[in-house]
Amino acid sequence: MESKKYISNKDWYTITNSNHINTPALVVYPERIEANIKTMIRIAGGAQHLRPHIKTHKTAQIIHMQMNHGIEKFKCATIAEAELLSKCSAKDILLAMQPVAANIARFFSLMATFPDSNFSTLTDNIETAKEMAKMAAEKNLKISLWLDINNGMDRSGILPNQSAHELYKWLHHNPNVNACGLHVYDGHIRAKDPKERKKECDQDFAAVLSLKKELENAEIPVPNIIAGGSPTFPFHAIRKGVETSPGTTLLWDSGYGTSFSELEFLPAAVLLTRVVSKPNMGKICFDLGHKWVASEMNFPRVEFLNIDNTEQISQSEEHLVVACPPKSQPRVGDLAYAIPKHICPTVAKYNEVLTAIEGTITGSWKVAARNNKISI
Repeated sequence: MESKKYISNKDWYTITNSNHINTPALVVYPERIEANIKTMIRIAGGAQHLRPHIKTHKTAQIIHMQMNHGIEKFKCATIAEAELLSKCSAKDILLAMQPVAANIARFFSLMATFPDSNFSTLTDNIETAKEMAKMAAEKNLKISLWLDINNGMDRSGILPNQSAHELYKWLHHNPNVNACGLHVYDGHIRAKDPKERKKECDQDFAAVLSLKKELENAEIPVPNIIAGGSPTFPFHAIRKGVETSPGTTLLWDSGYGTSFSELEFLPAAVLLTRVVSKPNMGKICFDLGHKWVASEMNFPRVEFLNIDNTEQISQSEEHLVVACPPKSQPRVGDLAYAIPKHICPTVAKYNEVLTAIEGTITGSWKVAARNNKISI
């Protein structure tokens, strides 16, 4: 049970026993994670409406925390993440990255190795669908497939038009396929104003609902729809027959916290970094290079919590150089706390995360699905 005092404490991130910590380090705060799980369930209207993504955290402990709150369905991006979920005894696992080439055989190996879990995955073209159905037939199995829809993201999926209708019809009639429904990820919808974001979400989802109606009018059932990421899942949560799949909500970050401030999630992961040099009067350097924090976005890469008036100006493999007035500068060796702008690829840079409760480091959690393979 989370401590309300701890959750709301201004200096919630401060670690009292920090001298022994090697930096950079990534610390997670279990009480805050649990608060985020509860918020996620409340917004979704119940755990049964959620299929959270594990790509952000990739840890068994957070999976178990969600399962303890009644969440049974999960979404993942890699075979390794799917294997981790299986080892945690998750009942319903969606691999939300269409398997191709060698990953098709790996997916079938997952099903054989973990028969107590129900696996499904995506498809968006007839060639890949036929390849998966052929392998299922050879193994005398049925493979569960969702039709991946592109409703504006333009990253993967099939446009919700007649081609999508025909492909889903083929899935429905194939004896070795269980057609599960439609999968939609609308990560392109990022308006800061929640009213504008909802308007865009509803507009782009209209074609998906139209496709579903057309299929059902043709007596082709669409049992379910999985839709949305963290910015849009509250809008999809009010739709009937839709599961939502937020992921960043569990740890949160400064990017989402700034852009989607109406969402009541708490930052639950903090980078610890130390000042390693002061190259001139107006600059300080931290041991927080590309290797330790997501660097695919523009500056700032992090939000400093205990240092004011900073401007991040350059970064290399091991170093982050920050402009800072001399009066605000910490000393060489001092510890700084920073929330990543993008938490998902930041977690993947660490073998383990440290855990902190009420200002004390209590242990560590392995980032078990950090790599693209565990055993399968």
